[in-house]
Amino acid sequence: MKTKQITENTDNQVILKAYSKLLRQSRSIITGDDSKIIKKAFRISLDAHKNMRRKSGEPYILHPISVAQICVSEIGLGTTAIIAALLHDVVEDTDITLEYIEKEFGERVAKICDGLTKISGVLSPGSSIQSENFRKMLLTLVDDVRVILIKLADRLHNMRTLDSMSRSAQLKNSSETIFIYSPLAHRLGLYSIKSELDDLYLKYTDNINYKKVSKNLKDTKIKRDKFIRSFIRPIKKKLKSFELDFKVIGRPKSIFSIYNKMKKQNKSFEEIYDLFAIRIILNSSISEEKTQCWQAYSCVTDCYQPNPDRLKDWISTPKTNGYESLHTTVMSSTGKWVEVQIRSKRMDEIAEKGFAAHWKYKEKIKGGSQFEDWISSIRDLISQKNYSPQEFLDDFKGNLYNEEIFVFTPNGDLKTLPQNSTVIDFAFSIHSELGSKCTGAKIDDKLVPINHQLKSGDQVNVITSSNQKPSEDWLKKVVTSKAKSAIKNNINRQRKNLSSQGKELIKRKFKQLKLEFDENVSKVSSYFQYKSIIEFYYDIAKGSFNLKRLKEYLDHVKNVSNKPKNKIIEIEIDRSSTVRNSEINKGKLIEFEGKKDDIEYSLSKCCKPIPGDDIYGFITVNEGIKVHRTNCKNSPELLSKYAYRILKANWYTKSNVELITSLSIEGTDRVGVIDDITKIISSQLKVNMKSINVDLKDGIFNGEIELFVSDTLQLSKLIKKLQKVPNVNNVTRLDL
Repeated sequence: MKTKQITENTDNQVILKAYSKLLRQSRSIITGDDSKIIKKAFRISLDAHKNMRRKSGEPYILHPISVAQICVSEIGLGTTAIIAALLHDVVEDTDITLEYIEKEFGERVAKICDGLTKISGVLSPGSSIQSENFRKMLLTLVDDVRVILIKLADRLHNMRTLDSMSRSAQLKNSSETIFIYSPLAHRLGLYSIKSELDDLYLKYTDNINYKKVSKNLKDTKIKRDKFIRSFIRPIKKKLKSFELDFKVIGRPKSIFSIYNKMKKQNKSFEEIYDLFAIRIILNSSISEEKTQCWQAYSCVTDCYQPNPDRLKDWISTPKTNGYESLHTTVMSSTGKWVEVQIRSKRMDEIAEKGFAAHWKYKEKIKGGSQFEDWISSIRDLISQKNYSPQEFLDDFKGNLYNEEIFVFTPNGDLKTLPQNSTVIDFAFSIHSELGSKCTGAKIDDKLVPINHQLKSGDQVNVITSSNQKPSEDWLKKVVTSKAKSAIKNNINRQRKNLSSQGKELIKRKFKQLKLEFDENVSKVSSYFQYKSIIEFYYDIAKGSFNLKRLKEYLDHVKNVSNKPKNKIIEIEIDRSSTVRNSEINKGKLIEFEGKKDDIEYSLSKCCKPIPGDDIYGFITVNEGIKVHRTNCKNSPELLSKYAYRILKANWYTKSNVELITSLSIEGTDRVGVIDDITKIISSQLKVNMKSINVDLKDGIFNGEIELFVSDTLQLSKLIKKLQKVPNVNNVTRLDL
């Protein structure tokens, strides 16, 4: 009893401390009776969650308090968001209803809480909880962007406290984060949050490389700081001569972005130079900020030689998420390229806190809001009825990370589109009718087809024809959600008309065959493996399905009636790529949690897992269970969209098997270098090679080696040996 009391006292102290911190952080935004309303929300949430604890063992109430703290201090939201954050889990996890919240706190808070409440109940086949949840959030986003901002705060805190969760939960949450939430934070201009989400994803999916980069950053901090001080000294002097009010900071890039550069460029940490960015922040008025930014740019280029190809002007043409900044890359006195970002204090606040900060300055800046335009496009997308949750998720995500291009109408109006947008995308961005009738365009008096990819600066004059109609192949020629949705709507209208014709045709055929239409039509469409009767009617009308094939169905019915009712369906499996537990090391290679030992599976060819890799099983539609590495390039999408098809998998500790993996090797040519490489592999380490391909050009060789290894330890040992061979510059595992 005494221990319980001590625990309760400790909990109360921790809770009170966290709540007090929230109030301190909110002091600058709280007005009037705000503190009373926040206190009421806190009391309700505290009482609702009083018997609940997180996986870490701490009181659950600390989670909504932490989410509210992130909303205030890291995103810059106000009182309404604090209240909604404190209450965001009570509807889902407790007996408190939305009606009660609306009564106590008003309709706005209730709507936000509703948008934040997870979907429960039966899900449609082939969908995932996350895609359903995401669509629901976006439905509320068009009305109140705070839904998404609070959800991002919720996700950030969950990622910060992921240590106490199971391995499968860590992988699922991390994959959802990198697949949707990080791109969304990017799209809303929350770059600090985006960077942290990226880093946490790497921490839980590839902890070894996360620790390596993190340690390297820590070990080189003193050297890096010294370089930054030396680099900015002449810039500061020059800026002062212009009597500019400024501060200069050097910020390291995220662990995730550095690791990606290492992987993409196939370089070690020491070979990556742009580990940080120099930022000049000017304290200037809105009327003078553009002029002063260019003055600062002039100061930088007076001190150091710029790379003319690396100048990015997002002040004259801001990104659609409101981001404004000048970026240039200059050559330092030590021969290293350094990125310099120049922006005003207002621009910096928007760059860090995105939408929330933008809203603060909304009334002070001229011109329409890029944010409002984006939300309007989301509203258009959501209003379309022809999207499944997963299609919606894929389509929406496709436009989150895309770089932007700036093109012009014949009248000179600026249009911002995703990179790789085509003439059709442009036409639909102006009007759906213009897009539907589009046959091509004129760009600089040159005629181009509808699938021509636009580039920044193009002035596009759309050509139309009244006879033109969108077709299914158009969907492959567009990237914007608006265009895809409009094309689908048009195709659906065409399909509906043709389907009606197809229905009449098969009705007449059934009458000839003396078959009852209503009883048999669905059976026939299922027999020929159509997903829906509408598709079946459509193919009949197009002529893709010959009605003479109905004889196949009739023969099938006759055969079935003459056979026993129990039917065994045999599935052909490609045994060359399939592993059966009973065939390897007496049935012991991979075990799946909750599954018997003799189930069939195959090792994924996209990532080629070997013993020692962190793995999971994925139930495919037609190919059984595929085993993937957790850091496979396809894992974020599989784990986030299809969590219900994931199986926990582990290597048996005593498996004695050799599996194929691949190495990439590069270096400078010399006599005997390839011979040295093969001797180490075959003679010293006794590793069997399957193949070796080497390409030699201008004294540089690049090779790919396929070999059989027993586990990751053997592979790591081999890589270290090969890296010591003279003239070999880099050796990496290829199948990532």
